[in-house]
Amino acid sequence: MSKILVIEDEAAIRRVLIKIISEESDSYVVEEAENGLEGIEKFKDNDYDLVLCDIKMPKMDGVEVLEKAKKIKPEIPFVMISGHGDLDTAVNTMRLGAYDYISKPPDLNRLLNTVRNALDRKVLFVENKRLKKKVSENYEMIGESDAIIHIKEMIDKVAATDARVLITGPNGTGKELVAHWLHEKSNRSKSPLIEVNCAAIPSELIESELFGHVKGSFTGANKDRAGKFEAANNGTIFLDEIGDMSLSAQAKVLRALQENKIQRVGSDRDIKVNVRIIAATNKNLKKEIKEGRFREDLYHRLAVILIKVPALKDRIEDIPLLINYFTKKIALDQGVAQKEFLPEAIALLQEYDWTGNIRELRNIVERLIILGGQDVSVGDVNLFASK
Repeated sequence: MSKILVIEDEAAIRRVLIKIISEESDSYVVEEAENGLEGIEKFKDNDYDLVLCDIKMPKMDGVEVLEKAKKIKPEIPFVMISGHGDLDTAVNTMRLGAYDYISKPPDLNRLLNTVRNALDRKVLFVENKRLKKKVSENYEMIGESDAIIHIKEMIDKVAATDARVLITGPNGTGKELVAHWLHEKSNRSKSPLIEVNCAAIPSELIESELFGHVKGSFTGANKDRAGKFEAANNGTIFLDEIGDMSLSAQAKVLRALQENKIQRVGSDRDIKVNVRIIAATNKNLKKEIKEGRFREDLYHRLAVILIKVPALKDRIEDIPLLINYFTKKIALDQGVAQKEFLPEAIALLQEYDWTGNIRELRNIVERLIILGGQDVSVGDVNLFASK
């Protein structure tokens, strides 16, 4: 059901609007307010999906209603109702956040199309907000150790810039979380974050994956295809495990950084791209440079800002927080009752050598939730989490 509020001081117009909208769909519930003051009070006290609001009204005009409403619930679309002399004002309300405006007397088709489109926009807004919140929850950075606080401070300082960032650290430490938050807090957050695992793509395909290809450029290239750099245009590309990238692909990435241009495989046409690069690796790139497996000039282009993510064994004070976080999340995801880890069980887990880092800890927490008792004990840890 969609709940719609009509704020209109002219009774005849108000009745027409309510009649047209109510007869359009049984799923529309329409309420009314006779003036702006009554309208804003109803808006505060109820959850509406759409508001139709007249501009010229006693006690409080539509512009003031719109301004107040946008401060309370900015996601609710407003459609302004304008008389002939109000058209300029109606246009100005769009700058204040109104979705659209309709003129008096209302045209049936125009009104219903506007109502449908505004309600669809509200649904999309709520869904996008839900998905963004879900993504943010999945990439939440848990920890209060000095190392994690330092990383969070680095992210806050660096995110708003376009500086390239190289994230280092062992496998399973959460380097992708750092990349996600650098993008999420950047001015590019409304554009895509494209992730590329350089270690998972065969060396002969990495250039096509990054830069795209043209039809016929190699066996199996049956049509033109855009690469990850084009997909990330105006956004961010995250090159995970960049230490595994071939030297030929490194040369092309270097050119993209230097000139903001790429070429698809098999083409000599330049394509301009505006991409921020964040890279990550579990390798010692300086050692890779000495052994001829990584370009030194590319390293210096990438490592404008260095962020080192510590191994779990170097931040054991965060393990109780991580266990609590994973316990809640796993119970919610799997629809099972949440279990409590007894203090001595947590203390024992803090003594482990976590070679797989946070990824390994999460797997063991999940195993203990499934196989352990109602309160996860030292015995459960010894039985089901033995290294």
